[in-house]
Amino acid sequence: MRRRVKRPTLNGISRLIFAAVLVGYTLWKSNPQDVWRICTQASVAPLLVAVLLVLADRTLMAYRWFVLLRPLEGGHFPPWRAVLRIFFVSTFVGTFLPASIGGDAVRAYSLSNHRVPIADAMASVFVDRMLGVLSVLIMALAGLAIARDLAANPGVMLALGVTSAACVIAALLIFSNAADAFAELLFARIPWVRLRQAAGSLIASIRRYAKHHDALSAVLVGSVTVQILRVLQAYYLGVALGIQQPSLTYFAFIPLILLIMFLPITANGIGTSQAAFVWLFRRAGTSGAEAFALSVLFVALGILANLPGALYYLGPAPQPIPSASPD
Repeated sequence: MRRRVKRPTLNGISRLIFAAVLVGYTLWKSNPQDVWRICTQASVAPLLVAVLLVLADRTLMAYRWFVLLRPLEGGHFPPWRAVLRIFFVSTFVGTFLPASIGGDAVRAYSLSNHRVPIADAMASVFVDRMLGVLSVLIMALAGLAIARDLAANPGVMLALGVTSAACVIAALLIFSNAADAFAELLFARIPWVRLRQAAGSLIASIRRYAKHHDALSAVLVGSVTVQILRVLQAYYLGVALGIQQPSLTYFAFIPLILLIMFLPITANGIGTSQAAFVWLFRRAGTSGAEAFALSVLFVALGILANLPGALYYLGPAPQPIPSASPD
């Protein structure tokens, strides 16, 4: 059958245009020549430290997902090697998709090829994603305790409100019986039987995590550790660029920048990240050119961390685990 080519939506095009305009305007205000000079004069040793830190945080992210797979019903979870491969391939493929949810979809689909029910696979990815969002929120609140003057900023408050609402909804889906009953009422209105059954199975799989507090707590601790590693990555990138700021400045600003990048107003946080870096670090006395260069390296480091997935992607794919025989 001929596949239909999905045309870009007006919303997607407008977000790309806004991201391009925001990057261009921020770069223009930061002086492109100075940005280029600062980037080309970066020290190599701190850059290598940042690369090692980002590889560590990616491995930790894969492991926290592996922990969330342990409570799956029937023990149908793949080995660590398979989980690591799925995670890195999904992050690599997600680099070329318009949003992070694309990489999550690849994760869930790939996991379902290992005898994991698709509802369980989607639930594990959803819970992993929301615990990651919660960890950013926790770090952002800690950052506001350091930079208290930012607490009244409308952009920061909007980002806090959106992420807080997402975390509350996720918590209700996992722990609240009332929310579960309300979701069932909504699903009953879906006219397509298969879609209605799939939605019900997904909610049931998400609800299963309510009994596994140890796994949720361990993954949340791991997620906060990932955010700390990201702050340290930015710090060493700043050291490589010659930015004279203490580590406390990075712990105040980086979580807030990540929070602002969650706002769905541009594609993959491009544009908002550059604007947020320049806006916040200039408040601490860093030049606009240095802050923009830092934002470019921070985004590039994330893309670089996805490249190991290309080795898995181009290599021979492991055979899916066969189903158990009836006898």
